[in-house]
Amino acid sequence: MTRANEVRDGEVLLPHGIGATDDAGLVFVGRIRTPWARGDCPRNLRAARERIAAEGHPRPRIELDPRFALALTALQPGQPVMLLYWLDGARRDLVVQAPAHADGPRGTFALRSPVRPNPIGAATVIVTALDLAAATLEIDAIDCFDDTPLLDIKPWLETVDMPPARA
Repeated sequence: MTRANEVRDGEVLLPHGIGATDDAGLVFVGRIRTPWARGDCPRNLRAARERIAAEGHPRPRIELDPRFALALTALQPGQPVMLLYWLDGARRDLVVQAPAHADGPRGTFALRSPVRPNPIGAATVIVTALDLAAATLEIDAIDCFDDTPLLDIKPWLETVDMPPARA
C-alpha cells in the first residue's frame, strides 16, 4: 500500500499541483453516512453492495442540508439516482497512476481511482427509503468514507443515461 505522497514506478506527478486560484463556487448539499473508514472502504460500488449484504452493515444514507430538503420532492424509493460527491481525502497530484490491479501505468482519466485533479466521485445507487421531513434518504450502497461531502443528486433516467449498444 502506498502512503499519501509516495509515487509508484511509472506514476507521473502533476508538475505544479492544483492551485486554489479558480473557485467553482461549489456547495456541499449534504453528507454521505457510511460504515466505511480509511483502510476499510470497498474499492468499488459492487464490492460495497456485496459487503453490506454479507456483513449486515446498515444501509448508507444521505443527510441533506435542511435547506435542500424540498429538492427531494418526487424522488421515490426504488428509483436509481446518480450521486456526485467530493472525495475530500484523496490525492490530487497524479496524472499517471500505477494501480496494483492493472498490468501497467494508466492515465488518471482511464481509471476510476479517487486520485484525480478534481476528486469527484460518481455512483448510481438505488433509493431504498426517503424522509422529506428529516431531509434524508437511504441508499442501497456506496463506496466512500463516512461523512463524505455530497455535491449533487440526479435522477438516473434509462432513456437518457443508458449508453447505446456497442457495435
